[in-house]
Amino acid sequence: MAKTASLSIRIDPKVKADVEAIYSRYGMSLTEAINIFLYQSRNVGGLPFDLRQFTPNDETLAAMKEGDEIIKSGKGRFGNANDLLKELKT
Repeated sequence: MAKTASLSIRIDPKVKADVEAIYSRYGMSLTEAINIFLYQSRNVGGLPFDLRQFTPNDETLAAMKEGDEIIKSGKGRFGNANDLLKELKT
């Protein structure tokens, strides 16, 4: 199908440069990325991603709290990354 329709948008120049750099790593232009977004929106009948806020479950919240407490206390299981790596290798 020939591409004959045109779309013009206004966007923050910094955001544009940032996303162009991201998509160029995949070998695609911003135009190609937008086309993928639009085709996928059509395929799923809406936005091609979930807009719901991530809400961790109780187990994850407890683990996050424990991690914060370990960091704040400075009494972690390992003194540094090398100690952790040594244990992982054994």
